[in-house]
Amino acid sequence: MTDLASMDFFSDFALSQDPYAYWDHLRALGPVYQEPHHGVWAVTGYQEVLAAFKDHGSFSAVNAIGGPFPPLPFTPEGDDISEQIEAHRHLFPIHEHMVVMDPPAHERARSLLNKLLTPRRLKENEDYMWQLVDSQIDRIAGNGRCEFLTEYAKPFATSAIIDLLGVPQEDRAEFLAALGAEQPDGSRVGALDGAPVGSDPLQYLDDKFLGYLTERRREPREDVLSGMATAVYPDGSTPELIEVVKPATFLFAAGQETVTKLLSAAAKTLAEQPEFQDVLRENPDRIPNFIEESLRMNSPTKVDFRLVRKSTTLGGVHLKAGSIVMLCLGAANRDPSKFEDPHTFRPERKNVREHIAFGRGIHTCAGAPLARVEGQITVRRLLARLRDIRFDESAHGSADERRFAYDPTFLLRGLSALHLEFDPVP
Repeated sequence: MTDLASMDFFSDFALSQDPYAYWDHLRALGPVYQEPHHGVWAVTGYQEVLAAFKDHGSFSAVNAIGGPFPPLPFTPEGDDISEQIEAHRHLFPIHEHMVVMDPPAHERARSLLNKLLTPRRLKENEDYMWQLVDSQIDRIAGNGRCEFLTEYAKPFATSAIIDLLGVPQEDRAEFLAALGAEQPDGSRVGALDGAPVGSDPLQYLDDKFLGYLTERRREPREDVLSGMATAVYPDGSTPELIEVVKPATFLFAAGQETVTKLLSAAAKTLAEQPEFQDVLRENPDRIPNFIEESLRMNSPTKVDFRLVRKSTTLGGVHLKAGSIVMLCLGAANRDPSKFEDPHTFRPERKNVREHIAFGRGIHTCAGAPLARVEGQITVRRLLARLRDIRFDESAHGSADERRFAYDPTFLLRGLSALHLEFDPVP
């Protein structure tokens, strides 16, 4: 039997493949429990994760991405280390991105992104996605099989966000190629979820968008990029162009990653529990809840981190300023005190929409509405265009011994590959 107590969440390969028994073990020890290897406080209870997300006065997002890596660039002193955090913020990973900002900088950065994610723009993007999804399915339908991530999910997710951000039509093929999401033909250039060839993907995006926005600020047009370039802060001041670029490029990168993982998780469920295929074809109004349950069961972001800025109490546990906290979204979404029979896929559950796969509070994922629409449109059109969606057993094994590989990272949860077979609708 596996000794869960001795396992290291951050380095044990087995936990990157299936963390759920480990999280159940930690939760049994308490909803807030200090793991022994790195001294990180793991928060596995739903209510406790929710409370930490909402309490940005006690918990700083400065270490949201790296957690304990690298170590803190200072030695915490006293019960309020807010000043130390601000003095050393520039030494934390991706400090210039909104995901690790705290108020008031976070509100200012978020305000620029909100100028892009307007209801009108999201509706225009949704209209584009209806065309995009069928174009992408056209590429695979006649083959009777596909590797779902490279042949559908990544190109679809990347193309959708390229459109949302208003990348000019003539440059879109370059973006797909540079970000490793072009149609598979053996000439991939790079990828956001691995080591890109010859470029840092975030730097590539920064450079491209900085060029676009510089041009649009000089000569505005009637397009999305011009709206971004001329956006101002709530107080009327004009941001530096790089301050507009950073929220947009992080949305791009994070959106491609998490949506690809959501789409593959949903497609895997359709093949694993084929009874849902007929149910959802006949009742497409149930697809939104199917997507929500996919998010609950397979939260694309497994964990999010916080640094205790002011000594506080969480789940009855005293946390000293300077403590590193790991908010386990994947665990919270399977907390039996919140979700009955939590390890079973049940889209009809009454509280299905109360999951926290997209976080909560001021750091709720800005791209959540986009991800939901991409998931709903994908499932709807896959079921309309394909029948008997099933696993390719040469890749994933027979029904009694399925084999799946997940990306070996402690931060995100997503399949490394998903090989499907299906029958196209005549």
